[in-house]
Amino acid sequence: MATFNRRVGIIGLGFGAQVYLPAFRSEGWEVAAICSRSRDKATQVAEAAGVRDVHTDPLELIARGDLDAVAVATPPRAHHELSIAALKAGKHVLCEKPFAMDARQAVEMRDAADRSGRTAMVGHEFRFTPQRAYIKELVDGGYIGAFRLCTIELFLDRYVTSEPRPFTWLALESEGGGLLGALGSHYFDGLRHWFGEVLSVTGRLDILRPDLLDPKTHAIVKAQTDDTFQFTLEFERGGIATMIASFAATPTRGTKIVVMGERGSLTAEQPGPNPMEDGVVIASRNGAPLEPLRTPEKYTPFTDPRDHRLMAFRLLVREFAKGIEQGSSPSPNFTDGLKAQEILDAVHTSSKSRRTVTLR
Repeated sequence: MATFNRRVGIIGLGFGAQVYLPAFRSEGWEVAAICSRSRDKATQVAEAAGVRDVHTDPLELIARGDLDAVAVATPPRAHHELSIAALKAGKHVLCEKPFAMDARQAVEMRDAADRSGRTAMVGHEFRFTPQRAYIKELVDGGYIGAFRLCTIELFLDRYVTSEPRPFTWLALESEGGGLLGALGSHYFDGLRHWFGEVLSVTGRLDILRPDLLDPKTHAIVKAQTDDTFQFTLEFERGGIATMIASFAATPTRGTKIVVMGERGSLTAEQPGPNPMEDGVVIASRNGAPLEPLRTPEKYTPFTDPRDHRLMAFRLLVREFAKGIEQGSSPSPNFTDGLKAQEILDAVHTSSKSRRTVTLR
């Protein structure tokens, strides 16, 4: 079993500062260096967190000889270059989702990981939330019989504002923005995890709230990327999944997932875009009334009151460390990232062509 010093550098200080940094630290890692394009931001985060070294050049951080791993938490446009550079430098890599800008990049990233022999994983921490993990167990255990249909509805009013919301990279095609990548990619990974490989994809992207405010010029600019999406996936093993999601809906109705099989159904709800720590699953089989199931304690080994996303992400970090020790890349790895990217690309293609895209 390999030994390592658990020293990591984090590139990108949005989600990277909010979740990556405290998650790695809580799991016994030293965050030895952080990197942001803004030195002021990097310095501010470093001072608040007690991180010694700050970089504005990510390749400079990657070249350091004292790091075991690099976490890439930047917008998607940089994932390809930085992940491959880190793997070539002998670093283990944890890369944020959405994985890449397109499947071509994703293939190159997967291949670089395979050649490197290093542990390479993707930040699909939703797999490790109690609700999602328990649904996986119930589906695999035959609780609802053969899977037939999954429906997901996600309606939030985050983009419904009295004044145009601030312009960020999420509105830019060139940066890999859009709700489908930011949130839909999690659901692609989760649906594959539950039901297996995807055979075909039909989808549509829309921009319902296009007006944004440029913080520099104070001019109104138009969003280039989706705030609303819908898709239908057909699975190789049978069954379909359909999802409609929008950040431009009012009032907020949260998220509802229903998994239906030949013998029953499972329902999971959450108030926002992310699954919560409570892990409640409502179930029925053989025609019985719906009732909450007691989530096994193994799926909530601890709680973290600092941020509801931290428990799941810390479990992902544990898998990352285990992979390094064992010389493997546990799921969700770069192959899983590629598979999710293929589905994401197919939704874009289907939306433009108004046709179903076959993957297999």
